[in-house]
Amino acid sequence: MSEVSGKTFDAPLLKRVLKYVKPYLNIFYGTAIFAILIAFLSPARPLLIQYAFDNFILTPNEDKLLLITLLLVGLLFAESILQYFYTYWSNFLGQSVIRDLRLQTYKKIINFKQQYFDKNPIGALVTRVVSDIETISDIFSQGLLVIIADILKLIIVIVVMFVTDWRLALFSLASIPLLLIATYWFKRSIKSAFQDVRKQVSALNTFVQEHIVGMYIVQLFNREDIEFEKFKAINNSHKKAHIRSIWYYSVFFPIVEILSAISIGLLIWWGGIEAATTTDVTLGELIAFILYIHMLFRPIRQLADRFNVLQMGMVASERVFKVLDTEDSISNFGKMLLDNCRGDIEFKNVWFAYNDEDWVLRDVSFKVSAGETLALVGATGAGKSSIINLLTRNYEINKGSILIDGVNYLEYDLNSLRKNIAVVLQDVFLFSDSIYNNIILGRDISLNRVKAYAKDIEIDDFIQSLPDAYHYNVRERGGMLSLGQRQLISFVRAYVNQPKILVLDEATSSIDSESESLIQRSSEKLTKDRTSIVIAHRLATVQNADTIILLEDGKLMEEGSHVDLLSINGKYKILYDLQFQK
Repeated sequence: MSEVSGKTFDAPLLKRVLKYVKPYLNIFYGTAIFAILIAFLSPARPLLIQYAFDNFILTPNEDKLLLITLLLVGLLFAESILQYFYTYWSNFLGQSVIRDLRLQTYKKIINFKQQYFDKNPIGALVTRVVSDIETISDIFSQGLLVIIADILKLIIVIVVMFVTDWRLALFSLASIPLLLIATYWFKRSIKSAFQDVRKQVSALNTFVQEHIVGMYIVQLFNREDIEFEKFKAINNSHKKAHIRSIWYYSVFFPIVEILSAISIGLLIWWGGIEAATTTDVTLGELIAFILYIHMLFRPIRQLADRFNVLQMGMVASERVFKVLDTEDSISNFGKMLLDNCRGDIEFKNVWFAYNDEDWVLRDVSFKVSAGETLALVGATGAGKSSIINLLTRNYEINKGSILIDGVNYLEYDLNSLRKNIAVVLQDVFLFSDSIYNNIILGRDISLNRVKAYAKDIEIDDFIQSLPDAYHYNVRERGGMLSLGQRQLISFVRAYVNQPKILVLDEATSSIDSESESLIQRSSEKLTKDRTSIVIAHRLATVQNADTIILLEDGKLMEEGSHVDLLSINGKYKILYDLQFQK
């Protein structure tokens, strides 16, 4: 996935993010009101302190000083209540928005074509769905609303300062131009640093996800040290990116403190002389203006950080919207429902390529009548699995057409089409869940029905022999089961769907000899009265097929029954002799 620019003030992008606030407008407006009230209450404390110092401390008045003190405590209490509601509702708003956005993003991803996942690292997609979307919530909790509140607070404080004494205000604000320059430098520098951080986070997630999934290969080929060195390099790049961003903070914050000290120094120097020699400036005003300076410089310093948070949110949102805007979903314009499917299949002049015109299938045509078994044989890369990928619409054909029951399968609703097709793959994927849940995959099928189906194909005894039987948790990717056991579970998963079309893609390649006879008996029941497509390297498993197709380099080379193909002394005969010559 390419990197994005991430402008801090990208109005169209910000407008698009704010659209997700629409269901929560009441909370948004309420949070904004709390922020405004906090901004107006903040300057009240220095004003009260100034008034108390000039009127009730220099000229002692204990009763009125107590009253002012109680007012200050009440004011602080009110600010705390407002701050509580502001913090709670702004975070509630942010989390609600990212919940909706994460649901939309995940829904988009699960409808992408397989080609999208072929081209994009899974770790990068995990980053988009998890950490990038989490960062977007900060736009509301720490970014946009806080920036507006801080700017409003600054404006109110500055107005109060000039109304109180414009000369003291000018001395207090003398270093502000330098602070604005430093803030602009910080904001611009931290932008590129953050983009590098996000890039390194994505690279780190991608590497870790890929290598944990492939840890068996890493260990099998003794690559632990090599892969660890790669991880050290990526992790070091990640550290450097963060250190670079931290360096900008370490320079900017001391600059703010120095400029704040300069403003206070100028204020005390000039204001102290005026207070000592004239009555134009009071000690209460000096104290109030010192508080005003702290109230100015702290928000200005935080504004730079707020802009950084907003920057992070904008970059993250641009990345997420890039996924949402990707038009690589499986088309589903069909309106017909494939009810009462017979199972007739026809490929008519089908051409297919995973990339451009690097053809995997070349003008392939064949027919399978309802209830018949078609076997696909050929060398690795001949195009056998591609036919399955097209039939199940995991990929889209480039040219030609595929007919189911005489109708172009693009005219069928995608869900209706897939309900009639079940696939048993060579590499069985099981989720970290119970065997029962891995079989039904969320479908409304009772445990008793599942048991009945498993008994029907003679696999119930195997499942019952496991701890907790159907409730046995197979862990991630079915790691608690052997390859053969996972294959048996996949047979039940396909059978409970009662499909009209069954696909067995190298379904017995991972089965041990003890289980193979069980699989062969189960296969007979699985394929009975339904159209079946069987892919196999071992010709012994497909000799009873009604039709056998031999593929080579994406072309249909030979077609016929086992006996017919042996009689023509072609490529199938050569392949058969190679496997059975011993």
